[in-house]
Amino acid sequence: MLYVVTGPPASGKSSWIQSHAKPRDIVIDLDLITRALSGPGAPTWNQDPVQLRVAHRARYAAMDEAFQVRDQVDVYLIHTMPSAKALARYRRLDARIIAVDPGQDVVMQRIEAMRDPAMRRVASRWYRQRKASSPQVIRPPARDW
Repeated sequence: MLYVVTGPPASGKSSWIQSHAKPRDIVIDLDLITRALSGPGAPTWNQDPVQLRVAHRARYAAMDEAFQVRDQVDVYLIHTMPSAKALARYRRLDARIIAVDPGQDVVMQRIEAMRDPAMRRVASRWYRQRKASSPQVIRPPARDW
């Protein structure tokens, strides 16, 4: 099964996956890929354009391979804001599309506390676009991180 997990930055997408995925499942998370490809001492939320470019290419390669084996293991893909074209592809693959959203106020507080302030823009865009789509919304508890 393919699970595409969407949601604004700091919404709990990774936490949702951690609570559902099994050790043998495949998890494709751009933040983790970027971190794995970054040198020692790089910030946790690395937004360096060169490193992100390389991480995106690695993510696409991982997606292509993982989609081939989704009948053998569950595949969890974090895709914050999939385009209409990406959503159509995921639906053709019979993906379960899940939006993790604890609410805009909680997300903005989390971004303020632990993320790059530029992520506020991404979160605001996610909420504007959210009205145009209708994936299942999971509302995790608004806990402190």
